[in-house]
Formats: sequence, structure tokens, C-alpha cells
Amino acid sequence: MMNSNPSTPMNAHAPSSSSGGAGSPDSNAPRRNSKRPKYSRFTQQELPACKPILTPKWVISAFMLVTIVFIPIGLTSLLASRDVVEIIDRYDNACVQGSKSQKVQHIQSQTTNKTCVRSLTVTKRMKQPIYVYYQLDNFYQNHRRYVKSRSDNQLRNLGDENDTSSCKPENDANGMSIVPCGLVAWSLFNDTYSFSTSNNSQLAINKRHISWKSDRDEKFGSDVFPKNFQNSSFIGGGRLNESLPLNEQEDLIVWMRTAALPTFRKLYGKIEVDIEAGETINVVLENRYNTYSFSGKKKLVLSTTSWLGGKNNFIGIAYLAVGGLCFLLATTFTIIYLVKPRHLGDPNYLSWNRNPGGH
Repeated sequence: MMNSNPSTPMNAHAPSSSSGGAGSPDSNAPRRNSKRPKYSRFTQQELPACKPILTPKWVISAFMLVTIVFIPIGLTSLLASRDVVEIIDRYDNACVQGSKSQKVQHIQSQTTNKTCVRSLTVTKRMKQPIYVYYQLDNFYQNHRRYVKSRSDNQLRNLGDENDTSSCKPENDANGMSIVPCGLVAWSLFNDTYSFSTSNNSQLAINKRHISWKSDRDEKFGSDVFPKNFQNSSFIGGGRLNESLPLNEQEDLIVWMRTAALPTFRKLYGKIEVDIEAGETINVVLENRYNTYSFSGKKKLVLSTTSWLGGKNNFIGIAYLAVGGLCFLLATTFTIIYLVKPRHLGDPNYLSWNRNPGGH
């Protein structure tokens, strides 16, 4: 039956959804919008802040500033890199001739003579110290199985000699643990070099402190000695002096710091005399390390250093490229601004200037 009074709601006694909270006994409570957050300058992002207006003058000035800073840095870096004298000699193919299988057979033979003589010409005076590196190409020291095949506890502590679970397949030989174990140590680089000048004057190589001090002091123990190393049926690389602790075997320490890229250099030693321009360096090397099986390359590198380090043109070129690009943009914007200027808008119409209170 319909209600005869049109001014009376049909459901007058039901609680209103717009009244106070649900279940409120007072139907006349004031409406409250619960979704509106409490006002604060922090939540409304109205705290004092720098709000720059990027006018053409500011943009052009910023690009010119980057140009002024970056171009001198790039030129200085390139000049420093140019002062570095570097001699690179690839000798793997020069020392062994023939097909790949013949080279592998030669390098794996225990009876063939692996001595090789190379001559290097110094084109520019090399000031001491002259760093001697060996460089390997196409050698992936970052392979996951290779990197994990080592035991840092064994290298550091005498009591962890049998901690070889992570060293497979080079964890033991003849029923005894290998120290140091793992594929990284097993593949130790074992080519050797000796140097002399054209007048048969020997160039001594200093092999002390060629590794990181932190590695010698913290990662390799002074009471851990090589044991049962390279005694398996398949020899991987170089051998170690069993009378010296691991923290004094710096060739091993340098090799155990694995490289991230397939082309890398590792420090072999230092020549601590100056070599004049035009001098010929005779190198007698023992070509023992097998890179022929995986089509790798071996190179001998002699290099000086500058205040910026070794020879590296990338930093200088990068700075010059960024500086040149910024100069080009600054010049372009300047021409556009002068030829066809654009009238700037009134900053008073910006939202934060028209309504600074935010409400």
C-alpha cells in the first residue's frame, strides 16, 4: 500500500548512508568525507623548493659549462695516454707452425723443444718501471664452473686442507687432496720470459709485489704450502714450489684473481731500468701454455704508465665526445635563439605562483 504523504520518505526509519559513521545512533550527525587526507604542506608537496625556469640563456649556459669542463679533461687524458709506451707482440703462431692439430700435439709433447726467441724494437724511450704482462684472448675465466672450482678456505687456512668439495674435478689425486685445488689453480699460466738488450745485457724482472697486498695478506695463508699439485695424469698448467707458502707464490695469486672478460692481461713482472729509443730487446720465452686447443691467442706486452694508468684512449675520447656534443647543442640553440627568438611566458601564471597555499 502506497504512502499517502508524499513529503515522507518511503524508508524514513532506515539509517542514511550519508549520515555519520555506519551504525551511528545520531542520524543528524554532520557529513564527513573520510577519503580526504589531512592537509599538510609535506603531503601536498608545498615545502620550499627550487623550481627553476629553463630559459634559453640557462640551457645554453649549462651546455657551455659542460663543454668548458669536459673538453680539457678529454685532451689531458688523451695526452697522458699518448705518453705511455706500449709494445705488444703476439707469439703463439710465430713460435709454432702448422695446423691446429699439429700445434696441439707440439704443445702437449713432453719432449719437444718449446724455446722461442723474439726481438722487440723500442720506438720511444721507456722509463722505469716497465710492466711486463701476458695477454690471453678467447680465454673465459668468467665461466661459472671454472670460477667456482676453488676453495678459498683451503687457500687461507692450514686446517682446511681437505675442504675440496667445491674443487671438482681437480679436488684430489692418487687418493690425496690437492693444494691448491680446483680448475683455476690447475690451469696456472706457465710461459716464462727472459729479456736482454742488443749488447747482451740482461734485463732483470722483479716479480715481488706484483699481486694485490690484500690478496697476499688475507686470501692466501702464510702456513699453507702446495701439496700433491699437478700430480694427476692430465697436467693443466704450471707447477708450484712446494717449499714456499702460497702467500709468496705471486704468479699463482695474480692468476687466481679471475678476469671478467675473455681478453685480459695479467702482470708477469717489472723491469726497473730505462730502455732507450731504438734499442732492441731480445726475448727468450718458453712457449708451454696450451691455447691452441681452444683457438686462443698469447701476447707479450711491455708497457710504461702515466699518472692516469696504462694506455687507454677511451676515457679521453668519451670526454671529448660529450664536450663536443654539448658545444654543438649550445651553438645550435644560440643560433635558433638569435634568429627566431620566442617570447617567454609570464611566470606569474605558473600554478605554484597563482595558488601558493594549495587550498
